[in-house]
Amino acid sequence: MGMAVATAIAGQGADVALTYRSSPDAAHAAAGAVRALGRRASVVPCDVTDDAQVQASIDRVAAELGRIDVLVVMASRYEAVPYDDLDAATIEQQLGVDMRGTFLCMRAVVPHMRAAGGGRIINFTDWTAASGRPRYKDYTGYYVAKAGVKALTEGFALELAADNILVNAIAPGPMLAPEDYSAAQLKAVEDVTPLGKWGGAGEIAKAVLALIDSDFTTGETIRVDGGRHVY
Repeated sequence: MGMAVATAIAGQGADVALTYRSSPDAAHAAAGAVRALGRRASVVPCDVTDDAQVQASIDRVAAELGRIDVLVVMASRYEAVPYDDLDAATIEQQLGVDMRGTFLCMRAVVPHMRAAGGGRIINFTDWTAASGRPRYKDYTGYYVAKAGVKALTEGFALELAADNILVNAIAPGPMLAPEDYSAAQLKAVEDVTPLGKWGGAGEIAKAVLALIDSDFTTGETIRVDGGRHVY
């Protein structure tokens, strides 16, 4: 998804910065694709759970590229944890990446967007959290964290509207199948998705571009899930 979003934004004429924690090869590959489109690309290591590192990374991007107009926060953990194994440390780890990490990134970028006269922040939650109820056992931490991202999006949208900073979220559904899924598992997902297929990373990129382009949408969470939430 990072590659698809980065190249889609670059295709619209923007320079792009990519951050990573443990996947430098993927980040540099995406940067290469951005440069192939004639745009500048910056690659910055960043652990979104580290306040100082987040601030330093955002400041570095602003210095290298000159300004920051758009922030897309995609960092997330997705791990099944059975109820009997669920403890405070597990919950805190999940919240630390998804919810606290989103908060830190947004807070760090706001001064730069204010200096630029406005901006767009696009966070990533999940179709289950956007639908207001869990659907899968063993994902309590993930569900709670993504619900928190949705709430943060709404809160920041209200707080930053006067600064012309629009804050929205995307709630993906079945976009990219896990590599270890069997044919039966793939079909099972398709069968409960009204559009009858997996979305693909390109659909996420389209949603990101739409939110960047809008001048009058803020505090919204858009489900890109093939209608999964209405099934």
